[in-house]
This record gives sequence, C-alpha cells and structure tokens, in this order.
Amino acid sequence: MSNETIRPLRIVAMMAGCLALAGCGGGGATGLGLNLVSQEQLADLGQQDWQRLVSTTRPTGNATYQRRAEEVSARLLQAAGLDAGQWEVRVFEGDEANAFALPGRKIGVYEGLFRYAKNDAQLAAVIGHEIAHNQEAHAAERVSTQMASEAGAGIVGAALGAGGVPGSEQIAAALGTGAQYGLILPYSRNQELEADRVGLMMMARAGYDPREAVALWGNMRQSGTEPPVFLSTHPGIDDRIGQLDRLMPEALKVYAPK
Repeated sequence: MSNETIRPLRIVAMMAGCLALAGCGGGGATGLGLNLVSQEQLADLGQQDWQRLVSTTRPTGNATYQRRAEEVSARLLQAAGLDAGQWEVRVFEGDEANAFALPGRKIGVYEGLFRYAKNDAQLAAVIGHEIAHNQEAHAAERVSTQMASEAGAGIVGAALGAGGVPGSEQIAAALGTGAQYGLILPYSRNQELEADRVGLMMMARAGYDPREAVALWGNMRQSGTEPPVFLSTHPGIDDRIGQLDRLMPEALKVYAPK
C-alpha cells in the first residue's frame, strides 16, 4: 500500500479515535473543541444552506412577524458587538417552533415560534440563544464532529459543491437547519447551557427583560405539546430554568429597559 493511500487512512483513524475518546467523556467530540473546518469554509456552508432554504421555503406573509424578528435581531446583534446591517433576517412559513443563526450572518425564524414567544423579550430569548451558539463557534464544532463521524473531510467538499449532493443534509443538521430533513443533531449539554448563559446576558444588554427567558419555558410547560426543536435537547427544562435562575442576578445588573 502506498504512502498516499496510508496517509488519509491514518487521518481518518485519528479522527475516529478522537471521537471515541470524546464520547467516553459524555460530551461528544464537541467537548474537546474538535475543529476541522475553517471559518471561511463554515461561512460558505452557511451561505449555501441559506440559499437552499430560501429557494425551497416560502417567506412569511405576516409582516408583523417579519418586523418583530428584524427589530429584535438588530438589538441583540448590536448588544453582542456585531453590525446588524451586515445580517439578513427572514421569517419562514412553517409550523416549526424553531430559529437558527447561520455562519455567514443569516438569522432564520419559523412562524411556529411565535406561538410560544408571546412578546419581543421572549422572542429575544430564543434568537439570542441561537446567536450565542454562533458566537461560541458551536456550529464549527458540530460540523467537525459530523465530518469525523463520516470518516473524512470529503463531506465538506460535497456540501460546498452543487446543491443536492450527498452530505448536504448532514451539514444542514450540523448547522441547525436540518429539521426539514428529519435530521436533528442536538448540541451537547455544555453547549446548550453556554448558549443559555451568553444569550441571557445578550438579551439583558439589549434591553429585554431576562426574566422573560424563564417565562418562555413556562409557555412550553403549559402548551402540553412536544417541545420545539430549539428546546428539545438536553439539559431538561428544570436544569435550564435552574441555570437561568442562578444567572438572573447577574443578568438583571446589566438589564436596562429601553
């Protein structure tokens, strides 16, 4: 066997070993900060996934939903030190109670989320959480994990190619937009709690009452339905409310109503 053949096999074996070791720790590869994709590649993946969504999913016909999503996102992005003018925000038709923030400066919200987000502060709790995932590079870690689990970096090359090629659905799941394929790739427990913390502080700095993040969970409890995608992964509701309550004194210190 030639060196050219052995080298990629060694790389695959190393990635598989890393994935296995991480899994033993309960946190998955993301717990080790596995990163096999550049920020430029990640932005390209985000742009491509966004274009796929735009071409296959109708925008909302509800002007109020679109305005609320744009205004809330702009305040959150400004609070996070980002230029809101460089981001595109779109509300999509659909009953999914879901939102996402893609690398490449795209924010998507589905109409179904407004059933639970009764006011702008509750909407900010969700969008802030998703922006936090983006800021903390959780998408990069999930894409890298997906690459490792697919035994090679070829999946990124495929996803960066023409639409519909093998791998695009898995990349969509890793980026947070794979629900329409039935592919839900949960964030790790630590990533979810980190996004809760960063998102809570973000919404407070943006002038949204951070206590509304807890109220959002109350809406979920009262609904009696399956939790939406963005709330469906562990940690459980009690753990998340407990963390939010512990963080609340800190968040209230930076909260200034606007």
